[in-house]
Amino acid sequence: MKREVIGDAVLYLADCREVLPTLQRVAAVIVDPPYGIGDTDARARATKWQRAAGMEAREWDREPVSELAEVLALGDVQVVWGGNYYPLKPSRGWLTWFKPDAPPSMASLELAWTNLDRNARQFSWSIGATNAERVGHPTQKPLALMRWCQEQAGNPASVLDAYMGSGTTGVAAVMAGASFIGIEREPAYFDIACRRIEQAQRQAALFAHDAPAAMEQAGLGF
Repeated sequence: MKREVIGDAVLYLADCREVLPTLQRVAAVIVDPPYGIGDTDARARATKWQRAAGMEAREWDREPVSELAEVLALGDVQVVWGGNYYPLKPSRGWLTWFKPDAPPSMASLELAWTNLDRNARQFSWSIGATNAERVGHPTQKPLALMRWCQEQAGNPASVLDAYMGSGTTGVAAVMAGASFIGIEREPAYFDIACRRIEQAQRQAALFAHDAPAAMEQAGLGF
């Protein structure tokens, strides 16, 4: 296990099952866990942008995770991207990401289960608009999507992502002024997440009076 503290973010290079028993509750758990849909044909079916970003057979995505209930128990608000692949409680507060430019080989939208008792909401964001921020994770979510997701969760003061990947949820948390706990077991993705979150912390410090608006206006990317 490796632990890095970057401003208000605490990042663990570990299997989340090792870390979960040591954590306190947070305002929101926002996760995008493996769904169990990885296959050896992933690269063949990928778009040119996905191949450039490192799309390959997802050995880490062979089966759904088994500890999701333990992860969700740590958050008052719970958001699970790919929640339609898990046996979660009925909910009317689903979030969706609509991809207007999705090719035939990809889904036109992705679903996030929440424990929120409210109307479902949809966010439209093209795949092409995300290309400039890709850092090499094959299932990287757009930063704009994860910022919207946290807004839908009520702008929580603290966020846990137990399947951090390249750190997009953490960057969104930093931009919103929230504390963040991230866990990732793949060293390459962990290092990317550390760099992105450290950059976000530095840029947030430069725009401390109104970090999200100022950073957006300046066109600072992640």
